[in-house]
Amino acid sequence: MTDGGQTSLEVAGMIADFVAPAKESLELALYDLRLHDDTADVVRGALVGAHERGVNVRLVYNLDRDVERPPIPPPPKTEPSLVESLPFATAAVPGWPDLMHHKFVVRDRAAVWSGSTNWTDDAWTREENVIVIVESTGVAIRFQEDFAQLWKKRDVQASGRVPTEPIRVGDAEVRTWFSPKRGEKLAHEIAHRIGAARRRIRIASPIITSGPILGTLAEVAADKKVDLAGVVDATQIDEVFDQWRMNGNNTWKTPSLMFVLRNASFTGKRSTPYAPGAVHDYMHAKVCVCDDTVFIGSFNLSHSGEENAENVLEIEDASLAERMAAYIDAIRGKYPPLALDELARVG
Repeated sequence: MTDGGQTSLEVAGMIADFVAPAKESLELALYDLRLHDDTADVVRGALVGAHERGVNVRLVYNLDRDVERPPIPPPPKTEPSLVESLPFATAAVPGWPDLMHHKFVVRDRAAVWSGSTNWTDDAWTREENVIVIVESTGVAIRFQEDFAQLWKKRDVQASGRVPTEPIRVGDAEVRTWFSPKRGEKLAHEIAHRIGAARRRIRIASPIITSGPILGTLAEVAADKKVDLAGVVDATQIDEVFDQWRMNGNNTWKTPSLMFVLRNASFTGKRSTPYAPGAVHDYMHAKVCVCDDTVFIGSFNLSHSGEENAENVLEIEDASLAERMAAYIDAIRGKYPPLALDELARVG
């Protein structure tokens, strides 16, 4: 998905098409659910229709609280009253101090819808995002396990204890990663794949703050042996530098991130700063391509992502890697290089 590249009704129709074959169950874990008018009617109609034909529909969603300084990226404002008006079972998961950041649906024990895309009109029309659909009983069961942990405990920190062993899906090999229980291992797995890449690395992430990933990227950028490029959200990177100056991480993280952004081909989208009622037009895709391996899901390459409830699919597939690298390059080409001296306010 690209900024202006599709309509919200088109995405709502995709969701309706995914939900339509459900016969037994639909489990939804959604960080942000705010739809209006026609899109709300399409999505609500698909979910309520499934419920009315006997499908067991359950929804967990992130319940945040107002804070003086929003985290980066900022939290959603899902309307609890709207969610609770739905005729099937719902559960709020408190989103503090760590977020319930998933955007997935499990259909029966057969298929999973996941990726970076929140269920909002802005996300579907004004943000770069990725949706991944995997038809696999093995993968679906893994997502059901994580959903069950959230549903039972209503606690982010009690979730993510899900196996990571590879599952064969067609010609691809797929590993499932869920944080927070596997968050640290996920960051190290991504860092390992970045360090082991021999041809190309492509990254789309609003921010890059995870220590293992940032350190490995700095090493790769210094070696200059691998084609390293990517795209970030320039506004949120600016906010990250501000945050690091306040909490002391600027002693090593700021120089490391500056080095990566200066020594590799990164561009940045100047999105609208977060404010109540403002448009959400972030560079929101979360994809990392290392040679023929793709990491795709809800996980920003951030330290906080290791502590949130997140999911990532690690997919070993050459054709998918080519597609996602081309997608990242297309987004990267739309935006200018980052004005790094201005962003970090060096001096």
